Amino acid sequence: MGYSFQVTVDAAAPHPLADWWAQTLGWAVEPSDEAFIRSMIEQGHATEADTTTHAGALVWKEGAAISLPDALPGTPRVLFQLVPEAKTVKNRVHLDVRVGEDDPEAVRAALEARGATFLHTASQGPHTWVTMADPEGNEFCVSR
Repeated sequence: MGYSFQVTVDAAAPHPLADWWAQTLGWAVEPSDEAFIRSMIEQGHATEADTTTHAGALVWKEGAAISLPDALPGTPRVLFQLVPEAKTVKNRVHLDVRVGEDDPEAVRAALEARGATFLHTASQGPHTWVTMADPEGNEFCVSR
């Protein structure tokens, strides 16, 4: 039997980073269920301190997830989770954003305009890619 998975990214500000990546990938931030959150607080399973408001919605402070729009259950997703420490070293796992027929240089420029940082260009045989960092410094690559 195969397993499902999610990729989890540590973040200082998970909700804005989830928004950034959702826009980058053309995915959607999974909606908050405010009634469920309120229910968990009323039942004593959570406190107001476990929540925050983001984009006008009550959300769990600890994280936000993104997935393909209309994704089926078990489809891979990316979870951005709150951590207290800043990123200090290179990621051991990163996303490769494959842009298909879009111009990688135009994608790079658009990402830089939205807060990404260009790190370097690399190649192996006929394949080339650019390595970038998201607004919190997490490395990722852009290629065809």
